[in-house]
Amino acid sequence: MNTDRSNAGSATPLIDSYGRHVTYLRVSVTDRCDFRCTYCMAEHMQFLPKREVLSFEELETIVGAFVARGVRKVRLTGGEPLVRRDVMTLFRSLGHRLGHGLDELTLTTNGSQLSRHAEALAASGVRRVNVSIDSLDAERFAAITRRGRLVEVLDGLAAAEAAGLAIKINMVALAGINENEIAGMLEWAHGRGYDLTLIEAMPLGETGMDRSAAHLPLTVVRDRLQERFTLNRLAERTGGPARYFQVAETGGRLGFITPLTHNFCEGCNRVRLTTTGRLYLCLGQEDHVDLRRALREDGLPGIDAALDRAMILKPKGHDFRIGRNSVAGDPGRHMSVTGG
Repeated sequence: MNTDRSNAGSATPLIDSYGRHVTYLRVSVTDRCDFRCTYCMAEHMQFLPKREVLSFEELETIVGAFVARGVRKVRLTGGEPLVRRDVMTLFRSLGHRLGHGLDELTLTTNGSQLSRHAEALAASGVRRVNVSIDSLDAERFAAITRRGRLVEVLDGLAAAEAAGLAIKINMVALAGINENEIAGMLEWAHGRGYDLTLIEAMPLGETGMDRSAAHLPLTVVRDRLQERFTLNRLAERTGGPARYFQVAETGGRLGFITPLTHNFCEGCNRVRLTTTGRLYLCLGQEDHVDLRRALREDGLPGIDAALDRAMILKPKGHDFRIGRNSVAGDPGRHMSVTGG
């Protein structure tokens, strides 16, 4: 399989039917996770057979095709990306593309494996990581994750800091569960030099949680925080969907990801590759192309043709909706399948 792309970035840019440039690729390297967060997974998940998962060589080839067509940021996700065996092999190979078409390689993690991998991540070219923490109370953390241990995640953060990685904390806001911790999480994160991003729980896959009861609009959260903090809107974006504010009292940065109360579709610059090679053009829609089939049948020309089709298919936006007694728009996939 010839995967050489010496003129990275010289091919036709990825521009969808609405004129949006796709420059950001999120790659799920595994649907498996060592946690079972209540808003993300069912307690007893059925994971994909390993034979259906893309090899590291295939993932690198597909990422290379994206970089050649203008993708500048790649985020590895899961599931929990660091539970995949030998995943550092993939980080190292993708890291060689930094400065050669690729501007940033990063990941989202639950932090449980960071103690083991932080130094290797930094050596591969990763400069910042997103770590999901929904509670600083050990018992509540265990209840939300169903099996996680907060102390392991905190140890992982310490290892990431020691390796020189910048850290952003992701916190899913859940009504009646962790909403009374949000202000404290902000102060804790900013006190350690971490950014904090708050996220509305998205309706993806059956998890056993009553999403309508747990839905907490971030408009409400922001109003509450503004009673205590001064939030100054920032124009800067990091390539993702968050809208950022500077918190005057802490000097730190606070992001809001609001797929339900204020969607971020108008500026969408990203697509998601599943661990089986399906490229989803929207988190909340079923439109996709099969890059695994394209690669295995026709190689790089097949991928390019599939990406051309994908840009035509990419929808204007998702259909997540808040009803009186429900949160709607679930396409039926768990977040771990699509890539968080």
